[in-house]
Amino acid sequence: MRWFTPVLLTVLFSAGVSNATETLSSTPNIVWIVVDDMSCHFSYQGEKRVYTPNVDRLAREGITFTKAYATAPVCSAFRSAMITGMYQTSIGAHHHRSSRGKLKLKLPEGIKTIPELFRDAGYYTTNANPSGVKPGKEDYNFVYQRAKLYDGADWTKRPKGKPFFAQYQLRGGKLRNVSKWNNEAEANVVQLVTPNQVKLPPYYPDHPILREDWADYLNAVQYTDIEVGRILATLKKENILDETIIFFLTDHGISHARGKQFLYEEGVLIPFIVWAPERFKPEQRDDLIAHIDMSVTSLHLAGIKIPAYMQGRTLFGKSAKPREYVVSARDRCDETVDRIRGIRQGDFKYIRNFHPKRPYLQPSAYKDKKPFMPVLRELFAAGKLNEAQSLHLAQTRPEEELYDLSKDPWEIHNLAADPAHKNRLAAFRELLMKWVEDSNDQGRFPESEAMFDSDMTASLSTGLRKKDPVHAKKLRANITLMKKWKAEGR
Repeated sequence: MRWFTPVLLTVLFSAGVSNATETLSSTPNIVWIVVDDMSCHFSYQGEKRVYTPNVDRLAREGITFTKAYATAPVCSAFRSAMITGMYQTSIGAHHHRSSRGKLKLKLPEGIKTIPELFRDAGYYTTNANPSGVKPGKEDYNFVYQRAKLYDGADWTKRPKGKPFFAQYQLRGGKLRNVSKWNNEAEANVVQLVTPNQVKLPPYYPDHPILREDWADYLNAVQYTDIEVGRILATLKKENILDETIIFFLTDHGISHARGKQFLYEEGVLIPFIVWAPERFKPEQRDDLIAHIDMSVTSLHLAGIKIPAYMQGRTLFGKSAKPREYVVSARDRCDETVDRIRGIRQGDFKYIRNFHPKRPYLQPSAYKDKKPFMPVLRELFAAGKLNEAQSLHLAQTRPEEELYDLSKDPWEIHNLAADPAHKNRLAAFRELLMKWVEDSNDQGRFPESEAMFDSDMTASLSTGLRKKDPVHAKKLRANITLMKKWKAEGR
C-alpha cells in the first residue's frame, strides 16, 4: 500500500484557524463523547422542539464547528477512521463490517491507533458505554487487540494523578424504535416531543408513521443530552473539569432514507464541539473540517507528536491548516454493495455515484426493517409522492449530483446537467480524481468476497435465525441479488 503526505492548501481564510489562545498549563485529560445516528438536531443548532441544556452548555462555553463532516456515513467505517486519524478508504477499512469473513484486514505496518499513542505517552485509556463503567462500542473494521488499546472502561480507576484519554459511546439515534427505552425516556425527558409537533424535511412525505418515528428520534436527542449531563457531573464530582478537554460529536446522521449511509447533509454533516473554557474562548467556526481532525487535534492538545502519515489536521495552534474541501465516502454497507464519493467545497456539494444503474435504496435487511421504509415504498408505488419525495426512491440515479447549498440546503435540485455549472462540474471531477489518487482510495479496487460474503451470510443469518428468521432470509436473498447485479455490470 502506497502512503502519502497530504498537500496543504493555502486559501484566504477569515473564520478558519481559531484565534483561541492555548494556555495549556498541564497535561490535559481528553474526553470524546461519540453519539450514534444523530444529525444536527440539538437546541443550540436551532432545533426548537428539543431541550438539550447540557450539550447547549458545551456549545455556549466551547468552540462549535458548523461545517464538520463525517468521512463515512456509517458506524464502523467512521470509527475506523476516527481511531486512526486516517481516511477509512486509505487503510482499506471502508466497507461496513468487513474482516468478518475468512479474510481479515490488518492495519498497514507502522500505523498505530489513537489510544495506543496516548498509552505510549503515559495516558490511562478507556472506552465506555453511557454508564462509564462498562466497555463501549468499538466497531473497527480491522483486526486488533482491545487490551493493547484500552486499560479499561472506567477512567476513575486510573492510578492517582495519571492523565486519561476517555471515550464515551452513547446510543443516540439507535434508541428510537426501541420499546424498552420508552419508559426510560418518559421518566427522564422534561417534555416529550409529540408526532403532531414534528416538521419533516421536504423530501419526506407528511405521514403519521414518519411523524411518530421522527418524534421518537427527537426524544432520543433529548435523552442523549441527559446522558451528556451525567458525564459532566462525573467529571465535576472528581473536580477535574478544569483539567479536561471535551470533544462532542456524532458518528453520522440520522438513520433514515436520505441520512445514514448517504452523503447528503442529513447523512454526513455532524455536530462537533470542542469544550475547554480554561484554554479557549467560546467561538463559532464556519470553516470546513473532517471528523478525523478530532483525532489529530487531541494528540496535539496533549502534546503528543503527530505521526506524519495521519490525514487529520489539527484545528488549533500555529500548525493548523485550513481545508479547502472535505471528502466523504460510502462503500458496502452490510450486504448492500455501493460506492459513492462526495465533496463539500464552498457552498457546493458534489456527489459521484459509481453504480448509477442501481437504485439509491437497494434492498437492505438493515434499513428495510425501519418503520419508514415500507411506507415510503408503498407511497412511491402508488404515485403518491411528489418530485422531491420521489428522488431517493428512483430505480436508477445520475452518475453525478451537484447542489448549491446556499440556495438549496435540502439538496433537491441537481445542477449537474445545468450548462451554467459545466466548468464547476469539471473542476469537481478533477478534484475527486486527484483525491482518489493522492489518498490511495482503496474503494477503486473490488473487495474480495472472502472479506465478507459466505462467512458473513452464515454468521449473520445464524445469529439472526432464532431471533428474526425473516431478517435472515432477506439478508441471504439480498446477497444473491447483489451478485446478480454485479454479473450484469450494474
